Amino acid sequence: MTKHKIFTMAFAKVYPLYVQKAERKGRTQEDVDAVIAWLTGYDQTSLQQQLEQQVDFEAFFAQAPRLNPKCTLITGTVCGVRVEEVEDPLMQKIRYLDKLVDELAKGWPLEKILRN
Repeated sequence: MTKHKIFTMAFAKVYPLYVQKAERKGRTQEDVDAVIAWLTGYDQTSLQQQLEQQVDFEAFFAQAPRLNPKCTLITGTVCGVRVEEVEDPLMQKIRYLDKLVDELAKGWPLEKILRN
């Protein structure tokens, strides 16, 4: 079975798109970094290293310090697909991140996005 194209795409290619989406709605790069840190455990330094090394999504999530245990509280749809029903674990993590950025762009308070 072949890997999905997004798995081998450099995270650094998609990251600016996440930031642009958030900024169009009045959010900041820091907000995007905060949701990434919450989901993956990367701090600012290690996130920057991942971006500079051009790691793909598969490596980005495989090398993540820790996946937040509250990520299972992320529900809803991204591109018409319910994130809680995605079967492939890596694709589900990618969809979790997509959903968090969507919530930022919708203007949700950071506390609610981070499931506090």
